[in-house]
Amino acid sequence: MEHVIRIHGQVSVLDRDDVDTDQIMPKQFLKRVERTGFGEFLFYDWAKQDGWDLPRHPILVTGRNFGCGSSREHAPWGLQDYGFRTIIASSFADIFFSNCTKIGLLPVALDESACKAIAAAGEAEVDLEDLVVRAGGQEYPFELDAEIRHRLLNGLDDIAMTLQSAVEIEVYENERERSGPVTTAL
Repeated sequence: MEHVIRIHGQVSVLDRDDVDTDQIMPKQFLKRVERTGFGEFLFYDWAKQDGWDLPRHPILVTGRNFGCGSSREHAPWGLQDYGFRTIIASSFADIFFSNCTKIGLLPVALDESACKAIAAAGEAEVDLEDLVVRAGGQEYPFELDAEIRHRLLNGLDDIAMTLQSAVEIEVYENERERSGPVTTAL
């Protein structure tokens, strides 16, 4: 997983509340197990509508309760594959928020007025080290759990976090070895 320190760039705006994971990544595209290639199906039904335009910028600003609905991991995969590196919204569904952080996609919760100001600015910098979004000459501080922040700053997914304890795991496994017959063999 790539580490996240600062994300700077243009802002894409999806001015909608209560966007659920089926709207982000429709069910007919969930048959694959790879994490890549989902970007082309992002917002599939909406993308067919006249006037739909969602540029591939690194920052997405959207409405409240983003990622509600089912817990499908494919929704964050699709957003990341499309090119988004961070999503700014006034609120997120809990499981969606967690799924984003596990793949290095940074969800940032700010109040609605800050989201609107960042969207209007058109360009922003999300600074995970300083826990602030800078846009339009303003700074918008945000909060993030210290462990999640550590994981993102250091590019650590679940496997990498576990491997950091490899020595302790090996010691534990060696200490619990028992002599005698193997009772688990078939």
